[in-house]
Amino acid sequence: MDVHGEVREPYQRVYAEIDRMSGDDLYSRAEALASSYLAQGVTFDHAGEERPFPLDIVPRVVGADEWDVIAPGIAQRVRTLEAFLADVYGSQHCVTDGVIPRALIASSKYFYRAVHGVDPANGVRVHVSGIDLVRDQHNIWRVLEDNVRVPSGVSYVLSNRRAMSQMYPDMFGAMGVRPVLEYSQRLRAALAKAAPDGVDDPTIVVLTPGVFNSAYYEHSLLARTMGVQLVEGRDLETLNGRVYMRTTAGRRRVDVIYRRVDDDYLDPVQFRPDSALGAPGIVTAARLGNVTIANAIGNGVADDKLIYTYMPDLTRYYLGEEPILPIVDTWRLEEKDAREEVMDRLHELVVKPVDGSGGKGVVIGSKASPEELDATRRQILEDPRGWIAQPIIQLSTVPTLTDGGLEPRHVDLRPFAINDGDDVWVLPGGLTRVALQKGQLIVNSSQGGGSKDTWVLGGVRHRGAAAPPPEAKVELEGVDAVPQDAHPEDWSHGQQQQQQQQQHDGGEVSGS
Repeated sequence: MDVHGEVREPYQRVYAEIDRMSGDDLYSRAEALASSYLAQGVTFDHAGEERPFPLDIVPRVVGADEWDVIAPGIAQRVRTLEAFLADVYGSQHCVTDGVIPRALIASSKYFYRAVHGVDPANGVRVHVSGIDLVRDQHNIWRVLEDNVRVPSGVSYVLSNRRAMSQMYPDMFGAMGVRPVLEYSQRLRAALAKAAPDGVDDPTIVVLTPGVFNSAYYEHSLLARTMGVQLVEGRDLETLNGRVYMRTTAGRRRVDVIYRRVDDDYLDPVQFRPDSALGAPGIVTAARLGNVTIANAIGNGVADDKLIYTYMPDLTRYYLGEEPILPIVDTWRLEEKDAREEVMDRLHELVVKPVDGSGGKGVVIGSKASPEELDATRRQILEDPRGWIAQPIIQLSTVPTLTDGGLEPRHVDLRPFAINDGDDVWVLPGGLTRVALQKGQLIVNSSQGGGSKDTWVLGGVRHRGAAAPPPEAKVELEGVDAVPQDAHPEDWSHGQQQQQQQQQHDGGEVSGS
C-alpha cells in the first residue's frame, strides 16, 4: 500500500490474486513449497541444522521505472569496483593521488600481497557480484554493502522463480515479469571469455569446498546448469605451472576455475598450509597466466566496509561520474571526531565490523542493553579501524505470511551482476531476503531470515491468461544433495575445514 492506503500499481495484480485466497489456501501452498524445497535439497545450515530455505508466497515486485535506476546503478558500481581492484593490485594511483589512504588498504584483512601484479586475461576480477541494496524510509534505494569475493544466493533466485512460476503461472505473462533463468548461460559465457590467451574452447570447472558446505546445493546446481564439472581440491593438481583435473581418462587441463572456496583455503602454498580444500600451486599458475580464477583472489579488500565509505569518491575518480545509487551515511571510527560523536550516540546507531558478514557482530543501538553498548564501546576503542557506524535505516517492508497471517516484514535486495569484460549484465531481480521476525532489521538467513521471489516488471505482456512461462518448464531438480561419497580418509578433516570456512564467511548466503 502507499501512504494513502491504496494498492501500489506494481502490486495490483498480486493483491487481487492473494486477496481471493483463503487462509487455508495460503498456508497449504506455503507448506507445499517447504516440502518441495526439502526434497530437492534447497536448504541452508542454521545453528547446525539443515532446513529448507524459507520462500514466502508473496513476491516482491519492482516496477520497471525503479529497475531502470537500479540496473545502471549496479553496473556503474561494478565498473568502479573493477577499476579499484585493478589499481590496488597494480600501481595504486588512488593512493598517490590522495583519494584513499595507503594504510587503509594495507590494513584490510582481505588485501593479499601474494597476488599483487597478477593480471587476469581479460582484465576482469569481479566476474560475479552481489550488491546488497535497501530502500529506506524516504523511498531511496541505497547500497548497503558489496560482495565480490564469493557472492552466493543466486541458486535461491533460480529455485524461487521455478517454484513461484508454477504457483502463479497466469500472473507472469499478464504482468510482464522479466525472466531470470538465463543466468547460468550468461555466467558460462563470461567465464569462457575470461580464459587464458590462446584458449578457444576452455575447460571450466566449479570448485566447491565439498558436501559439508552450506551452499553446496548452489555449487552443484550452477555446475550442472552451465554444463561444466563440479570439482573439489583433491580433484585438481598443478604441473609445470598449469592446473589439471583428474578424470577417468587421465589428466585434463583446466583453464577457468569458478571457485566457491574462500581465499585462505585456495592454495596451501600461499595461504593456510593445512588447507585440503584448494590445490597447491594454483596461485602460481594464475600469475603465469595459465589459469583464470573467478572471482579473483584478493577481491575482499573491496568488500571492506571502510573501503565502502570511499566508493562515491572512487566512482568520481575512476569513471568521472556521480554515483547513481547512494550509500548509507557512515562514520569512520578510526577518525577521532567521528568516533567521539558515535560514542555519544551509540544508543541510536548501528555499529558493524568492517569485515563482518551474515549479520554477525552487528549491534543495533536501540535494541542493545547497557552492558552490550559498554562492550561495544570497548571494542571500538581497542580497534577503531575494525568498525563503522551508520544510522538505523527503517528498511522497506513487504507483506509476508506468518503464523498470524500476512504481516509486514523488512526486506533487502541482492541483485547479481555478471561482467564479461565488455558488458556488465544485471540479473533482472535478485535475491530478496526477508527478516521473518517482527521488527527485525537483520535479514540474513543465518539470523533466521527467509527469501522472496523478486519480480521485475517490464517484460513482454500477454492478454488474459497466459501459458506457463519458460521459467516453469526449465528443470532445476535432480541435483543430489550428496552426489558422491567423500573420500573416507578426508571425511573428518574435510568436514572440519569446511565448517571453519563457513564460520569465517558467516555462511555463504548470509554474507559474501
